[in-house]
Amino acid sequence: MTPPVDHQAVERLRSQVQQLQGELDKVAEAQCWPPARFSWIEHLIYGAALGAFGAAIALLANVILAPLAGKHPLELIRVFLTFPLGAEALALAEAAPHAPVMRDGMILTFGCCLYLVTGILFGILFHAAMTRFVQPTLGNRLAISTILALLLWQVLFNGLLSWLQPLLFQGNWITSGEYLPWWVAGATHLLFGWTMALLAPMARYVPYRSRVVAEEEVPLLGPGG
Repeated sequence: MTPPVDHQAVERLRSQVQQLQGELDKVAEAQCWPPARFSWIEHLIYGAALGAFGAAIALLANVILAPLAGKHPLELIRVFLTFPLGAEALALAEAAPHAPVMRDGMILTFGCCLYLVTGILFGILFHAAMTRFVQPTLGNRLAISTILALLLWQVLFNGLLSWLQPLLFQGNWITSGEYLPWWVAGATHLLFGWTMALLAPMARYVPYRSRVVAEEEVPLLGPGG
């Protein structure tokens, strides 16, 4: 005589097996390299790289165009360095007999590096917004990068620095408009954002698939296929 089957116990065992299988799948996916889908690590890496490119392009444009306006090629960096150095940064690399040119050059080089690092940090945010929250088209990327660049300019640049720099250094050299006109600051932010939007396809993540794996995943056709 067949003993009665405990259906509830069978269902519990089946549920436990499915739970264990799901946990094993998660472990296998976490240990898979390269990853099969996009992760935030890629946002950090690609966003940092694009942010460095964007900052470099914006800085290069200022270096080329500043002499046309009668300014020092690194006028943007000198104004940028007034936040840690105060008014002394505006006199860096000025032609004067007593000016330590080597020292000033090193400070300006450090300022360029600091400017690129700032671009790297904001590049991560820009790239994440452009690739995760909008459809990956050029128009959408340009739209979101323009909005983010203008917000960055108005909120962080004009809003925060306009009261923080006078509070810390008793002067307002960045947002006053005397040394860095508002349209130059706005155009620099926009150029940074647009550069990231145009270069975003270079950072499109495509999971690596070896030829062997790809061939194994191709379904074999039957006699009638």
